[in-house]
Amino acid sequence: MANILVVDDDAHIRDVVRFALEKAGHVIREAEDGRAALEAWAASGADLIVLDILMPETDGLDVCRQIRQSDDVPILFLSSRDEELDRVLGLELGADDYLTKPFSPRELVARVKGILRRTQPSESKRKATQTIERGALRVDVDRHTCTWFGEAVVLTVTEFDLLHAMLGMAGKVYTRDEIVERAYGHGHHITDRTVDSHIRRIRKKFKVHGPDPIETVYGLGYRLIVDPEAGDAGA
Repeated sequence: MANILVVDDDAHIRDVVRFALEKAGHVIREAEDGRAALEAWAASGADLIVLDILMPETDGLDVCRQIRQSDDVPILFLSSRDEELDRVLGLELGADDYLTKPFSPRELVARVKGILRRTQPSESKRKATQTIERGALRVDVDRHTCTWFGEAVVLTVTEFDLLHAMLGMAGKVYTRDEIVERAYGHGHHITDRTVDSHIRRIRKKFKVHGPDPIETVYGLGYRLIVDPEAGDAGA
């Protein structure tokens, strides 16, 4: 069970989302526009936000932008426009997933379940404490946190999972498909463009505190280039 904030200016859409997610066992709160969403978020937070993009007052992209300044709560965007630019912009701002209207309530529930599975690990995973160190990079899997040269790097759930996927073998080049499979398992239809958008955001956040720890291997994928012995990163 999760506390989910549903934000959409269409009352019918809110009803559909509420019914589907309450049936799946979640607790739902609603907001009818961006301003109300930010007020609801400030008042009591949420485990996940289902957020429409096109809304009056403050649109979903701006809501996401403001929340991402201080929090990495999972965000699932809803949009009536199936345009690649919208999807990429939403992902660049830090969304964890994107669903186009009209959508199947069953698919919505599945997407939410997938996000929450990564956000709220099982009891067996919580018991298996794991901290991974690669040179100046330190990743605390349990706490879902990481530091780079001693400075905290705040990643969204999806960004953290993709980074974690590349920690398996130092220096290995991972294709986009391998990264997705290691992060989410089989059956996830995530485009190369989506992976690239998330990786680009990860690199931008790390560059604030030190060298870029990820290398693009053109035609293949990505490689983590942190030197585990030297405590430094490659250029």
